[in-house]
Amino acid sequence: MPIASNASIKGIIGVAFCFASTLCVCADFRTPDFQQDILPLLETYCFECHGDKKIKGGVNFVEMTTEAKAQLHYKDWENAIQALHAGEMPPDAAEQPKASEVDLLKRWYQEVLVEQVIAKPALFQSRRLSAGEYRHTLTSLLGFDPEVAIMEAEQTQSETSLVLKLLPDDPPGESGFQNDTHKQPLTSGLWDQYAYITDSALNQLQDRGSPIWQKTLQYPWKNPEEAIKHITPLFQSFQRRAYRRPVPLDDSEHLASTIARASNPVAALKKELRVILMSPPFLYRGLLMDVTRDKPVLVDDFELAERLSYFLWQDMPDERLFQLAEQGLLHRKTILEKQIQRMLKDIKSRRLSEGFTTQWLGLGAMDSFARKQLPLAVSLKTQPIEFVHYLIHENRPLLELIDSRITFTNPHLAKHYAEDRKQIASYRKARGIELENIAHTRIELRHTPHRGGILTMPGILAMNRGPILRGNWILERILGDHLPDPPANIGQVQPNSQGKHLSFRERFSLHRANPSCAFCHDKIDPLGFALQDYNDQGGYQPWAKLPGKGKDRLTRTPIDTSGKLPSGETFENLIQLKKLLITVKGDQIIHHLTEQLMSYALCRKLEIWDQPSVRRISQAMHEEQAGWADLISEIAMSLPFTQTIVTSVKPE
Repeated sequence: MPIASNASIKGIIGVAFCFASTLCVCADFRTPDFQQDILPLLETYCFECHGDKKIKGGVNFVEMTTEAKAQLHYKDWENAIQALHAGEMPPDAAEQPKASEVDLLKRWYQEVLVEQVIAKPALFQSRRLSAGEYRHTLTSLLGFDPEVAIMEAEQTQSETSLVLKLLPDDPPGESGFQNDTHKQPLTSGLWDQYAYITDSALNQLQDRGSPIWQKTLQYPWKNPEEAIKHITPLFQSFQRRAYRRPVPLDDSEHLASTIARASNPVAALKKELRVILMSPPFLYRGLLMDVTRDKPVLVDDFELAERLSYFLWQDMPDERLFQLAEQGLLHRKTILEKQIQRMLKDIKSRRLSEGFTTQWLGLGAMDSFARKQLPLAVSLKTQPIEFVHYLIHENRPLLELIDSRITFTNPHLAKHYAEDRKQIASYRKARGIELENIAHTRIELRHTPHRGGILTMPGILAMNRGPILRGNWILERILGDHLPDPPANIGQVQPNSQGKHLSFRERFSLHRANPSCAFCHDKIDPLGFALQDYNDQGGYQPWAKLPGKGKDRLTRTPIDTSGKLPSGETFENLIQLKKLLITVKGDQIIHHLTEQLMSYALCRKLEIWDQPSVRRISQAMHEEQAGWADLISEIAMSLPFTQTIVTSVKPE
């Protein structure tokens, strides 16, 4: 056997070493096992603050002892990985994981909770119409909005809708939206309210001389068979619209027969219409969906029409949607796209702008701080709604939410817009009227550089007074970064001691010196203090108010609005911050907006298997610099919206 040379031996050793190294690399980069690799790290670094003894920020890792349970808390994992990546967790005083351990956690999250998750539809859950949906559906079905009889004093505003007057506000569901009614039971009290509304609406229907009364009660008939032939098509049409899909002919014939044979047709008609309006298929959505059970399937065309109409209009499908559903055409992409475009142009699409914007941005908080000046409160609240409706209606780029040269305002808010107020439509108060709601005018911001976008609207600023509330609002509502609640004993920012003239920001820096506070305040403070040029009423005031001798005096000393984001970017003022939000944080803003809008469209909390669809849509929207209508269209054509899994036993 020939003897290998030293060079050959070295080459063989080198090849073997490379092969062994490759094996090591492959072993190191196997998908981490939750029980073997991840759970021990949680026990070492996380359980002390996020376990059974302490549950900071509402996160309890003890509940995530298996990979399947961890998947149910994917949002907590998403936030945890972001905190790890930024070096914000564990806190500085706690034991720190090694770099290799952090990498292991990140790899497990990426490979298991991101890459291995397969998009699939959610289990179908029946849900009751929300109060607003019920009102609009009843109005479309009957042809009028049932009203309540009230004595209204001059210059007062009272709710005239019988539905909104009697039905309680729907509490937000797990998704945070009021149309998420899955887990809200139909109580006996609520049932009584439905019964009263139905009886009152039917009485009003009769009093108004509705065509259904005129045509149905054209008797005497020659015989019951003639009456049934006459009445059946009318009831078929009413039931079809009430149940949002065709009903068996036998049902309509039975109802028509009951009325035709009754001694008092009016009473019989009311009774049968009442049965329809109090039935589960009317009060609930999707109960009659006809699809294969226990596997992922496309929702049927009538369910798709219903999902689309309640998403965009908060209302039942119109006749065009019914026709396309009956023809089995609504699932065709080109037809569905065309219907979405048509519906967004309809005046009823304002309900999407109002419902989504109010709940997503938390505009309900404005109702509490301007009760004594109702028209002002209405103006402050409707301004962001008008702005978002403009973004949707004209399909403006998604990130114009943050900065735009277009806004909407009226004389109640004119003082905030300097010379641009000249563009506001002229208004003359009617004689004898002290307070009046006034429509907004679209204006272009030419002389008001400190306004523009949602962040600087007076109502948004006024409902979030101070840098902490403002910074936290931007984090949660715009960026989707949810922070834990502050400690109960955090205390207040102390006032200046005698002889001191520290600004609020300087005094606050002393207040937040506690290292345990830094995790949240490093995120909150830069955003909130960038808005310190705006006072508690949302007015622009770029100077400090400092105590002097005698009365307080205003100085022209500029307020420090500079800051540094946790990711390292710095800015000097709000204008620079908005540019950073659009460029550096643009993908995060679009991702969060996609999540919120999809959750609103689906009327439920998103699950981990929805995330592949969210990521696909948000990434495409960001890369294409797409508009608001584009995003709405993509959501309405997405897998979670158009597919479902209906179990053999209907969910409760």
